[in-house]
Amino acid sequence: MKKMDYQNVKGTQDYLPDVEVLRREIRRTLEDVFIQYGCKPLETPILNYLELLASKYGGGAEIVEEMYTLTDRGKRDLALRYDLTIPFAKVIAMNPTLKMPFKRYEMGKVFRDGPIKTGRFREFTQCDVDIVGVDSQLAEAELMILALDAFSKLDLKVTIQYNNRKLLTGMLGVFGTELEKVNKVILILDKLEKVGLKAVLSELNNQGLPKATIISIKQFLTDERNTSLSYFESFSKQNEQVRQGLTELKELESYLEFLNINKQCVFNPFLARGLEIYTGTIYEVFLSDQSIKSSIGSGGRYDNAIGGLIGTNETYSTVGISFGLDVIYTAMRTSETELKENPDIDYYIIPLGTQKEALLVANDLRKKGYKVDYEMSNKKIGKALEKANKEKVRNVIIIGKYEVNNNQFKIKDMFSGDERMESFQFS
Repeated sequence: MKKMDYQNVKGTQDYLPDVEVLRREIRRTLEDVFIQYGCKPLETPILNYLELLASKYGGGAEIVEEMYTLTDRGKRDLALRYDLTIPFAKVIAMNPTLKMPFKRYEMGKVFRDGPIKTGRFREFTQCDVDIVGVDSQLAEAELMILALDAFSKLDLKVTIQYNNRKLLTGMLGVFGTELEKVNKVILILDKLEKVGLKAVLSELNNQGLPKATIISIKQFLTDERNTSLSYFESFSKQNEQVRQGLTELKELESYLEFLNINKQCVFNPFLARGLEIYTGTIYEVFLSDQSIKSSIGSGGRYDNAIGGLIGTNETYSTVGISFGLDVIYTAMRTSETELKENPDIDYYIIPLGTQKEALLVANDLRKKGYKVDYEMSNKKIGKALEKANKEKVRNVIIIGKYEVNNNQFKIKDMFSGDERMESFQFS
């Protein structure tokens, strides 16, 4: 019989304990921050109707191409979710009695049959927060400060770049971009930092845009004043979308300045966030040291998705932010910000020929609420202490015959080397 060649599906991977400990610490840290900000937990199905995920209110043509699709026994067209946003919009659409404003967080697996790169696989975990029912830029400010707070607790220095889709769309209108080409042009501009000006202009030429439009876009891209909101004042008189976008950005900046986070939040007039779902403010979170070039968090306002799914075209003020667990893990590994102490083990017990007594101590400590592991394979003390060091366990309990006879056990602090004796009634 031929031996089966076991391997993971390309773009998926197993997370062994030494990796998963840090991943879970990231999840816990994010979840603690989400709860601190008044967000309620939510869980949505991984499996959805294809029609829902392929909706024009979803991720747009590029992401739809990356969807994993399947058919069930009833010949229904289904798909695995590619993000947590549209399943969330569906929940709001199906539950009209939810009290607004509504803040939710969700952490879960999503799937995209796309290119694999550092920190991005085909099966990955997203951690999302969304706020429904807040018209003002207060919601955006709340999510931006939440992001800074979360990354501060993870010891990662980040910068948030932000922009407004109305501003960008309106500017392209001023420059004479045909309406049906605006989204494509936005996707091209989004690549500016990655591919450079020359490549962007070359792609714009390939779109068949009028020469005057390309000249205007080039001037916009190269004007040194374009990072100041005052630059857009004159254009706002020519275009309603520019005016609305500028008004929203000014409101957002007033919050960022008042909260004193305006140095960590930077206006980028070319940030586009490729997804067509966005209708207003957009933002992306980047590592300040650029050790990973891609964003490690992103989001924005998408006011049309929920109404679109219901079929009423009613506007539901909705703002979200998404954190990629896998890319955050990669960032923490890259920056050598490693776990200092294992949060999953309070005590690791090493029995020296005292298995039953060790079990008794473990049971007692667990009843008191501690997380306890104990050595079950009769490792010699040197090997057991080596294991404790490798797994970053602070407190090790050593129980030998002497300790049992004297109704006590020894606790060794693996970080400081200090030892102390604790009383315990073994009989």
